[in-house]
Amino acid sequence: MSRRLAAVAAVLVLCALPFYLGAFWLQVGLFSMAAALGAVGLTLLTGTAGQLSLGHAFFLAVGAYGYVWLAGEPGPGLPPPLALVLAVCLSGVAGGLFSPVAGRVRGVYLGVATLALVFLGRHVMLNADTLTGGFNGRSVPPMSLGGFTFTGTDPQLIVLGVPFGAEERLWYLALALLGAGWFAARNLLAGRPGLALTALRDSETAAAVMGVPVARRRSAAFVVSSMYAGLAGVLLALVFRRIVPDYFGLALSIDYLAMIVIGGLGSVAGAVAGAVFVTALPLLMARYADQLPLVAAPGAPGHAVGPTEAARYLYGAAVVLVLLFAPDGLSGLARRAMALVRRRRTPPTTEPPATPSAPATSSAT
Repeated sequence: MSRRLAAVAAVLVLCALPFYLGAFWLQVGLFSMAAALGAVGLTLLTGTAGQLSLGHAFFLAVGAYGYVWLAGEPGPGLPPPLALVLAVCLSGVAGGLFSPVAGRVRGVYLGVATLALVFLGRHVMLNADTLTGGFNGRSVPPMSLGGFTFTGTDPQLIVLGVPFGAEERLWYLALALLGAGWFAARNLLAGRPGLALTALRDSETAAAVMGVPVARRRSAAFVVSSMYAGLAGVLLALVFRRIVPDYFGLALSIDYLAMIVIGGLGSVAGAVAGAVFVTALPLLMARYADQLPLVAAPGAPGHAVGPTEAARYLYGAAVVLVLLFAPDGLSGLARRAMALVRRRRTPPTTEPPATPSAPATSSAT
């Protein structure tokens, strides 16, 4: 019951934040929620199914550019909600086309195979000008639902005296998408597919003996992870409002691996926590670079360490510390802390002292 109350309280706090936070903090939250969706998908693939993927950025790009093309001009000009759904399905199709490889290859070999997708995707993004806009990218059509547009001007909206611009409106859309992704992932892990993927990660031989179709389950995990990445790419595009190929490089795939390792492999909540940490850290360091030691402001001359590089050093060190001292990541640390608090709150049970029994007496006859 306490967990449900805590979850309800967390949702209420998240819903109230747009009334109190400025545009910068809302953007940090939006980027974090977009990253969290992609991290949940990757933890299903890597943390639960045990498949290493270095091509997550490719599927984010498929979702982002798929939405831009489907909803924009040149393109079919479809309604944005339909374009979102089709872009996610397009990412799933891309994952399905690669799934025969994912079903038969594992470990480092699968990581190298997915790495090729990043370079292939970059080549397509730079050369398919009519589709992607080439090096300069494309503007992102805004999301609209029933005539309500998720921009700051159309229509004007003031709620409880607070003007709702693009960030405030996108906040609730991102929150709804993240909640749906969280709910779907938790149900998947709690059901038979999640148990099959966990068995597959622990031992392929044992899973096959128990009747788990190894290749099919691997392929399905790859498709589901690709669809999560596509949804994250769509949300990321809506927040950026303009996408370029440089957003979807190898560094983004490495960032996602760092997210799930720091958060805890196989944990949905850990993936979200790791995504918030890895995404928010460089943004916060860029904002407060002039107040931090050894960190130069963005664009500063010389060879000083910029906020982005400093952030990468910090969460790189966090990955090493997690691997050495907390292999189950932030989620494991949180579980142990909650268990410790629970033990301290529970009073020790003391048994009442046993009453001495009267000695047996034998009657003389």
